[in-house]
Amino acid sequence: MSALITDDIAEFNASLPPMSALAGLDFGDKTIGVAISDRLRSVATPTETIRRKKFTLDAEALLKLLTAREVSGIVMGLPRNMDGSEGPRCQKTRAFARNLGQLTDLPITFWDERLSSVAADRAMLEADMSRAKRADKIDQVAAGVILQGALDRLRNL
Repeated sequence: MSALITDDIAEFNASLPPMSALAGLDFGDKTIGVAISDRLRSVATPTETIRRKKFTLDAEALLKLLTAREVSGIVMGLPRNMDGSEGPRCQKTRAFARNLGQLTDLPITFWDERLSSVAADRAMLEADMSRAKRADKIDQVAAGVILQGALDRLRNL
């Protein structure tokens, strides 16, 4: 089993079955924020935050959720530096994608997430969420921002 892993969103799109949900991931050192789209791929909904333990457990929890939600592809946020270059966090994200790709045949693509956490925090502030609730939800809301950006781009392909 080996998934398509690509930076080319058009190639990713071509590999997807019609009318199927996508997942967006905000991959961090301590958590993985997860958002899932509807089958029409128009709206990203923040879904869950997985507390990271070790790769096998993280991947198992993630794949269980994606299978239950009938997801057909994964969009991973890629935390580029502000100048567009890739640093250690991008390398960790790509390594996670490669390892995950050994366990699933779901295609995986990357989405520039430079300002996703800022946008997520701003949205939660505007929703008047308490600090504790924001801290609890930030990763899955950031995953929603990542996935929504990719969905909007896919709609324009």
